[in-house]
Amino acid sequence: MCDGIANELEGIDLGDERRNRRSKKVIETLAANAEASINMACATWHDTIGAYRLFNSPEVTPEKILQPHRQATLVRMREEPVVLIVQDTTELDYTKHPAEDVRYLNTEHRRGLYVHHHLAVLPDKLCLGVVGSENFDRDLESLGKSHERRTLPIEEKESYRWLKGYRLACELAAECPTTQIVSVADRECDIYDIFVDASKQDGKRAEYVIRAQEDRSTLERNPAAGPKVYCKVRDEVRRSPLRGTRILDLCATPKRAARQAAVEIRAIPVQVKPPHARAHLMPSVTHNVVLVQEVGGPNDGTDIDWLLITTLSIDTLEQILLVLQYYVARWVVEIYFRILKSGCRVEQIRLETKHRLLNCLAFYQVIAWRVMHLTYLNRTVPEISCTAAFTTSEWKSVWRVATRQELPKKPPSLGELMKLIAQLGGYNNRATEPPPGPQSIWVGMRRMVDFAIAWESFGPEL
Repeated sequence: MCDGIANELEGIDLGDERRNRRSKKVIETLAANAEASINMACATWHDTIGAYRLFNSPEVTPEKILQPHRQATLVRMREEPVVLIVQDTTELDYTKHPAEDVRYLNTEHRRGLYVHHHLAVLPDKLCLGVVGSENFDRDLESLGKSHERRTLPIEEKESYRWLKGYRLACELAAECPTTQIVSVADRECDIYDIFVDASKQDGKRAEYVIRAQEDRSTLERNPAAGPKVYCKVRDEVRRSPLRGTRILDLCATPKRAARQAAVEIRAIPVQVKPPHARAHLMPSVTHNVVLVQEVGGPNDGTDIDWLLITTLSIDTLEQILLVLQYYVARWVVEIYFRILKSGCRVEQIRLETKHRLLNCLAFYQVIAWRVMHLTYLNRTVPEISCTAAFTTSEWKSVWRVATRQELPKKPPSLGELMKLIAQLGGYNNRATEPPPGPQSIWVGMRRMVDFAIAWESFGPEL
């Protein structure tokens, strides 16, 4: 079962062939019932002990587990003209059952990890894979002292992960010379060091699209005319000519229901001042900004008001809309986090050490990617054969159980099979419904595995 996900670990090197084989067995086992505990997912006590020993091995690290998947993702990236490297951080709360060496989140009463992910995503939101992951937690002494860290070098701050994320995107750009790589991130990534770093990159650099958090100042106007006059970037772009209008489909979030938003779009290049405290150390930078503002919104705090900073061209409306499309694709990482937490239930993992926990998390990162990949593959190329993603026993057993009809002469399309799998997970398949989401798919895939095992064990004639 789950041959596709085992292939993501092809070529894994954990220092011993037995560990290599065990890693593929473990990811197949966990993927077959991602919501279950490790003990419940493993069929026998021998398999359970084998999984725990693999997580505990000092030779096994998250980097080694993810390396073959990263290489497979690179192969997929090289076949595409544009790939977005979306980076973001999520919080994993283990307060109720912390590993012995897991430290703190934002208070002394909460134990857990922050995990920073880098996903390779196409502009149409199809996720190609996980290309990077790092984690951090906090000691007691550092809690509540963020203001004291502001004067530290960037390399000593937690925010350094965002700069490293951009540099990772530049490394990927060098590894994929025919693919345009664009680093995409939300407001926490609005760090001046990234803009300076981008201006100094040698060779093929990654472009970026980052939503602004700071309202920086432009360089002074007419310095010879008298007193220095500065302008805020947002004010500058707001006064610029309207470049176009669009209707955006907004997905549901914890703060808003799904709706459509009419937006006005403006865009200009700007040259901005460095932060005041480091003005003597850092140069000014020039980049493009795109302002997206909702017109006639609900005025309930969810109105669209995005100031996007980018190195991409904004000469034409088509180019500006690409910037907007790339930023909107960032939402994929939020869906990935939901699959990781709700579908794989990684916050329920109970392992005694951080080393074991991080190794286990690496497997679940690949499993969460596969669920999301199939979700969006179904939306982008539903016409391809289902055999591109599923084994013979998987699609045949699902077809017989879900339709109660004889098998077709040729395998159904991916779109047909995914609807049947989603129906097993609670999708109603009504004509007015959008394509199935990840929750119905991960629940349906869990049932699919059981059907496929029965198909292989007892024979299709049953």
